[in-house]
Amino acid sequence: MNLGSESTFEVVRAEQPRRSCAKVDSDPGFSDSGPDPYVERILKASVYDVAIESPLNPAPRLSRRLGAEVLLKREDLQPVHSFKLRGAANRIAALSAEEARQGVVCASAGNHAQGVALAAQRRGIAAVVVMPVTTPRIKVEAVRELEAEVVLHGDDFDQACARARELERARGMIFVHPFDDPWVIAGQGTVAMEILRQCDGAGIEAVFVPVGGGGLIAGMSAWIKALHPHIKVIGVEPDDAPTLERALAAGKPVRLGRVGAFADGAAVREVGRETFALARRYVDEVILVGADETCAAIQDLFEETRAIAEPAGALAVAGMKRYAARSAGVGVAVAAAAAPTGAAAARRAAPVGAAAAATADSGAGPATPVNRRGALVAVVSGANLNFDRLRHVAERADLGARREAVFAVEIPERPGSFLRFCEVIGRRAVTEFNYRYADPARAHIFVGLALADPSEREAVRAAIAASGCPVTDLSDNEMAKLHVRYMVGGRAPAADERVFRFEFPERPGALLEFLGAVGGRWNISLFHYRNHGADRGRVLAGIQVDAESAAEFDAHLEALGFPYVEETGNPAYRAFL
Repeated sequence: MNLGSESTFEVVRAEQPRRSCAKVDSDPGFSDSGPDPYVERILKASVYDVAIESPLNPAPRLSRRLGAEVLLKREDLQPVHSFKLRGAANRIAALSAEEARQGVVCASAGNHAQGVALAAQRRGIAAVVVMPVTTPRIKVEAVRELEAEVVLHGDDFDQACARARELERARGMIFVHPFDDPWVIAGQGTVAMEILRQCDGAGIEAVFVPVGGGGLIAGMSAWIKALHPHIKVIGVEPDDAPTLERALAAGKPVRLGRVGAFADGAAVREVGRETFALARRYVDEVILVGADETCAAIQDLFEETRAIAEPAGALAVAGMKRYAARSAGVGVAVAAAAAPTGAAAARRAAPVGAAAAATADSGAGPATPVNRRGALVAVVSGANLNFDRLRHVAERADLGARREAVFAVEIPERPGSFLRFCEVIGRRAVTEFNYRYADPARAHIFVGLALADPSEREAVRAAIAASGCPVTDLSDNEMAKLHVRYMVGGRAPAADERVFRFEFPERPGALLEFLGAVGGRWNISLFHYRNHGADRGRVLAGIQVDAESAAEFDAHLEALGFPYVEETGNPAYRAFL
C-alpha cells in the first residue's frame, strides 16, 4: 500500500482542494530502511472527534516580501486555539475502558491543559489539571469551563508537574504528558499529514515548526521525511530557550538552567527523550529567534489574517523570515527525486542512539535545481495570548522588524542644540524622545526613529556621530528597551550603586516578597517594574552595596534564587540613570 497516495488519505479525512506549490515532478517514497513506525501511528491517530482539519492559507503579503510562496497552517483556529488538542485527543482516545474510568491528570500553564480538558470532556471522563499559581486567570477559567478540576500549585511548570505526578499515584489516574509520549507525538503529527494533503509536497522547500518539548516537530518530521525527504524540516526556538538546539549539539537531551518566559508556550527546560530521538533523525536545523523578532512576526500574522497569535504561535513565522533573509537570491532545489542530503540525512542513516555530530554531506547526488524557490510553510501553533501582553508586543514589533532604532545621544546643554540635532536626523519620523536636564554642560537624550529600511540604522548612527555628538545604538539593548526608555530623568548621586535586572514569579505578594528579600539589608536606590502580562515579573533595581559587604551581597543574591543580570556597566544606565 502506498501511504503517499491520495486514496489512502481519503480513508482518514475527506479530501480538501489540493494546492499547487511550485510543483516539481517527483516520486516521493520511503527511505531504503522502510517507513518509520510513526507513519502508521499518525495515519491511525484519532483526533478528529475533537480537533478540526485546520486550513493551509496563503500569505500574500509575506510571499511578496520574502520572494517565495508562503503558506500558514492555521492551528490557532482549533477549538482551543492550539495544536496541543491533537496530541491530547489521541492519547485520551487510546485509553482502555478501565483506564478511562480512572480519569486523567496533566500539568500545564495553558494550551495542553485546555486540550486535555476538552478531550476528556468529549469522552466523558474525569480530568485534573495542575497549573502553576502564576497562570493568568483567563487560562485557569478556560480550563474550568471545560469541566476539569483545576489544582493551582507551584511557581512554574516543574513544580506543577511534580504535583501532577503525585496525584497520578495518589488517585490512580493516567498522566497525559504534554509532549514526550508516542500517542501525543502521533496526534501532533497529523498536522504534517494534512499539510501534504492540502499542498503538493513536491513543491515545498521547507516547513517551519515551533519547538518547546518537541512533540510537534517530532511527529511532523517523521511524516514529512517519510513521504518527501527533500523537504527541510526546520525547528524554531526562542533564543533564550534553545532546548532542542542544545540537545542536538550535545547529542542528548540537555536540561537548561533557566529559560526565558516571553514565548511561554515554548519555555521548556529539557526536550523529551522520545521527541529528541525523532528530531535528531529527521530535523534539518534549528533556528533561534529573539523576542523582538517574535513580536514582529505577531504583527505580520495580524496583518495577514487579522488574528493575534501568541508568542510561541508566531515563532515559526519569525524563523521563516530569518531563513528567507539568509537564503535570499539563492536558487533552491525542491525536487524530491534524489536522496536527502546534509546533517539530518546523516543522522537518519545512523542509529537513533548514535552521536548527533554528522555534518558532512552524505554524498548523494543533488536534486535538479529549479528556477524558483519552493513554498515555505509555517505552523501558526497557537493564539492564547493574554490581552495585557499586547502593549509589550506592539512596543517591540517595529524594533523586531528593524523598522525602528533607538539611540542614546549626548548634545551640548546650550540653546539651539536640540534644533541642530533635529536638523541632523532630517525628516525621519521620531517615535520617542526622552530628555531631562541633569548637567550644565551635557544633555543626554533617548530618541527612537522610524526606519524605511533596516540599512538606515547604521547610516543614521553615522550621521549623528559625524555631527560631533557622541551616540550609542541601543536597539539591541534589552535593559534600555525594557526599562530605561520609561525612566529617563537624569543621573542621581547614589554612592556604591549597582544595577540589576531581576525576574520573579508573577503571583500575588511576589513583589512584596522580592522587595523584602533584596531590600532588607541593603538600600534600594532605583526601582522600575512593569507588568507585561506574563508569568514572570521584570524589575530593574539599583542597590547600594559598599566594598565591605560586596561578598555578602553576592552570596545573598545567589541564595535568593531569582534569575538576574547585572547591568552596572550598561551604557544606557551610565547615560540616563
